Amino acid sequence: MKIIHCADLHLDSNMTANLTGEKAKERKNELLMTFRNMIQFAEEQGVEAVMIAGDLFDKKKVTKTAMNAVQQAIEGHPEIDFYYLQGNHDADSFLSSLENIPDNLKLFGDTWTSYKADKEGSITITGVEFNGENQGQIYDTLVLNTDCYNIVLLHGQEAEYAGKDKGETIHIRQLKNKGIDYLALGHIHSYREEALDGRGVYCYPGCLEGRGFDECGEHGFVLLEIDGQTRQCRRRFIPIARRQIYAVDIDVTGCNSTMDMAERIEAELQAHAYPQTSLMKFVLVGELDVECEKNIDYLVKQFEPYFYFLKIYDETGFHVDYKAFARDVSLKGEFVRTVMKEEKLSEEEKAEIIRYGIQILAGEEV
Repeated sequence: MKIIHCADLHLDSNMTANLTGEKAKERKNELLMTFRNMIQFAEEQGVEAVMIAGDLFDKKKVTKTAMNAVQQAIEGHPEIDFYYLQGNHDADSFLSSLENIPDNLKLFGDTWTSYKADKEGSITITGVEFNGENQGQIYDTLVLNTDCYNIVLLHGQEAEYAGKDKGETIHIRQLKNKGIDYLALGHIHSYREEALDGRGVYCYPGCLEGRGFDECGEHGFVLLEIDGQTRQCRRRFIPIARRQIYAVDIDVTGCNSTMDMAERIEAELQAHAYPQTSLMKFVLVGELDVECEKNIDYLVKQFEPYFYFLKIYDETGFHVDYKAFARDVSLKGEFVRTVMKEEKLSEEEKAEIIRYGIQILAGEEV
């Protein structure tokens, strides 16, 4: 039996954190298209179940477009069962908009709900939704048939030990030795799989599409191929994102000008074939001479055409060759020496003040 495990789709996300209004709308639509592409993959590959481990939507109020896309995907594929466990971003607006819950849409509540996923009853899918009050009780009330291949569906941040936090925390230690073969989780937006105990594993599939520069790397879903009789399972991560997101450090130590920095970026682009459809963030790092000429706006304009979206962060530090200014009789030299005498300033603060002062004295924009 083939089953898809996905989570954190965040459909209807505004996508306005970095993008212009036009591109934000485009990315918002792309989230829906990627979801539909996953369903098309399921249809083509003979997948019989899709598990959504929380945060199908991004906010409480869902647009008609997003609701219709999900509803039609479910109702248009009666051969596929959809197991939908709501997360902290989900609301009842989608479910309440349905006149009737489709037979192939399987839901969960605040106590354990179990389904037989296959006709033989050898594969079970069990889940519970956190409500802030039930976390201390769910672990003791989970009872599974150890002769089955047991999938448990949860949404939250994994932790080894129970704590005082009543938020969506999944206490991994309390799920060990419960007869779980595959703990299907949602909430973390990058793919991760680790051993749960001697029998099972736990897995975050990550989100289908990265939305910001804190979600770099490949994104997609997990495909499980399970033999219910032998309890053997083959698991594969399937990348599906329309666009990749990268955050790349560019060491510009020793550069004396904007053109020198542009050459460092060009060298990075020649060494790695980043797709033009990507969202890219270059982070300039390293140490520059305090008199180095640096124009970030120019660099952005030069490399914008290479990508769908580009931003450049400047996290460089400045080096001041104090000896070079010790005997300088110019106004610049006097300024540098005056700043150097300020005992209340750190070395970093002195370098920054000197940098700006030199720019002003040179008539440059600050």
